Amino acid sequence: MTIFPITMSNIRITKQFTFETGHALYGYDGKCKNVHGHSYKLSVTVIGKPITDTNNVKLGMVIDFGDLKKIVKEEVVDQFDHATVFNKNTPHLELANELIKRGHDVILADYQPSSENMVIDFATKIKARLPKDIHLHSLKLQETETAFAEWHASDN
Repeated sequence: MTIFPITMSNIRITKQFTFETGHALYGYDGKCKNVHGHSYKLSVTVIGKPITDTNNVKLGMVIDFGDLKKIVKEEVVDQFDHATVFNKNTPHLELANELIKRGHDVILADYQPSSENMVIDFATKIKARLPKDIHLHSLKLQETETAFAEWHASDN
């Protein structure tokens, strides 16, 4: 069998995650000012060159999907799944403190917990954990079946 050398191209790989999170939008003029939740779907796309070192057990991979999963689970999913996110300046602070007192997971964010701001937060956290030769290409945070926010490295 003849093995032809593969041109080393940049390859994008994507891993998808799901988590349930509640939130309320402080100062909003619609229904989302009330505490409610979403079944979020997060697609994480990274870019890099496949490993060519024949002695590396991850030969041919850009990054092991398991390694990417570990990063995203630790930085996003484990923190946000079944938590309630409030802007730390919310008038819901009394409710947040009561939930914390009762053992609930509450995140008091430095930002309005819209999908747009959450995806920026997630990008920052994930980028900081990626190996130096792997770059975050994009994130897509789907809040409902028809609504999502995207972050692309090329835009930032």
